[in-house]
Amino acid sequence: MIKLIAIDIDGTLLNDKHEVTDEVQQALHAAKQKGVKVVLCTGRPIGGVKQYLDALNLTEDGDFVIAYNGALVQNAHTNEVVSELTLENKDLQTIYNISKELNTPMHYFDSANLYSPNRQISEYTVLESYLTTVPLSYMPVDEAPEDIIIPKMMFIDKPETLDQTIANIPAEMKDNYMLVKSSPFFLEILNPNVSKGNAVKLLAETLGIKQEEVMAIGDNGNDVTMVQFAGCGVAMGNAIPELKEVANHITATNNENGVAKAINEFVLQ
Repeated sequence: MIKLIAIDIDGTLLNDKHEVTDEVQQALHAAKQKGVKVVLCTGRPIGGVKQYLDALNLTEDGDFVIAYNGALVQNAHTNEVVSELTLENKDLQTIYNISKELNTPMHYFDSANLYSPNRQISEYTVLESYLTTVPLSYMPVDEAPEDIIIPKMMFIDKPETLDQTIANIPAEMKDNYMLVKSSPFFLEILNPNVSKGNAVKLLAETLGIKQEEVMAIGDNGNDVTMVQFAGCGVAMGNAIPELKEVANHITATNNENGVAKAINEFVLQ
C-alpha cells in the first residue's frame, strides 16, 4: 500500500499552461484524505513552491516539502528543517570561474533570492525568476557575503549550447558536485550528497515509511533518482527517455492529467 507520494512540479504536477488541473487536485485531495503523505519534490526554491502548497492544502500538520532538488527537506506546516545540504562562498568562486572558462552564464540562490553575477542577465535567469516568483538581483561574486549559504547554482543557456558546455565540464567539477539537468536549458549544481532520491529516502525513513510504500512521479533528469528509489516509480508520458527506462510505470502526459491517472490507478483503487 502506498503511504507517501513524491511529485515533481514542472512538467509533472503542472500542465504546459503552468496549471494544476481540477482532476489532479481531486486526486491529490483523495489521496490525502486516505492518509497518504503527498510531498511536492522539486528543483524549485522553497519560495517557488509556496503557492502550490497553499493551493493544494499541503501546509497542514504532518505535511512536508522537498525543494532545491533535495537540498532542503522541510516541514510545510512549521517550516522546521528536516535536512539541509548547501554550498559555500568558496564553491561559488569555483563555479563562477568555471562558467567564465566555459563561456556559460550562471546564477545562484540563497534562501530567499536569485542572483546573477552577470551584468547582462540571461533570459533564462529571468525565466527562472518568473516561474518560481523568486526575487532576482544582480550581485557580482566578489560582492557575495562571505557566509552566504547557497542551496544551488545553475549553468543556463540555449539547449544546444548548454549541451556543449556539459560535454566540456572538467572532471574535478563532476567529482565535487552533484550535477543534474532539470530542463533543456538548466544544469543544476548542488552539494555532492544532494538528490531527490536521497531526500525522499530520508523523509520516508524519518516517517517510518518503507521503500515499497513510496510512489514517485516525475518527467526529467532530476527525477531519475527518486523514481529509481520508489517502490512505485512513475514516469510521465512526456518524460525524457532516460526516466522512462528506469520507471516501473508510464502514465499519461502532464497535459492529460497523468498525475491524477497514476494516483487513481496505484493509490486509490
